Amino acid sequence: MPALEESQGVNKVVDSICKLSPDRLAETCRHILFYLQGQTKGVDSAEMSDEFQRAGVRCDHEALQNMIRFLLLTFRSAGKSNLSGDDLVKRLEEGSSKWPKASLQVLHRLWSEHGASVRAQQEVESALSIGQLVDMQWKLGMAVSSDTCRSLNSPYVSLLLKIVEPSGQICQKCFEMTIPQFQNFHKQFKEMAAVMETV
Repeated sequence: MPALEESQGVNKVVDSICKLSPDRLAETCRHILFYLQGQTKGVDSAEMSDEFQRAGVRCDHEALQNMIRFLLLTFRSAGKSNLSGDDLVKRLEEGSSKWPKASLQVLHRLWSEHGASVRAQQEVESALSIGQLVDMQWKLGMAVSSDTCRSLNSPYVSLLLKIVEPSGQICQKCFEMTIPQFQNFHKQFKEMAAVMETV
């Protein structure tokens, strides 16, 4: 039954999207397309929620998040598959029969205007792609001596990173840091996590 559940999930998101006026849908899509073209750092769902409220559109946070995810996935997939506006509309209609004609026209128009830029940005990102972190292990150690120094008594952190490279292979990187270096590393990871939550 996963296909049925997936279909019901898509229909639920489509229902939410269909409640938007064509102008509001166009504005929502522009936020997402600007991000996919590399013109903004992310899709700010809080800002979009405020815009919805000012326009008198009632939409809970979860429904808005689902709409954003669906449109992001739709446009990314269309870019990777090199779809035209007509092909995008056809694929959307195959996924759900609930699409109103006005919404499909908005999506067709915007994809026809911005699709080439999204594809170009995806090509740049894939050319510059780096590995994806899949696992990180660390342990605290104490260096007590070395070849050049009899008594170090210096704590260190040993990190083991597992990274999936763009080719799909998993590689391991191991390195050691002093405690201040590790604290700085931790701070930077927290900052990255905070930024990624806004996307």
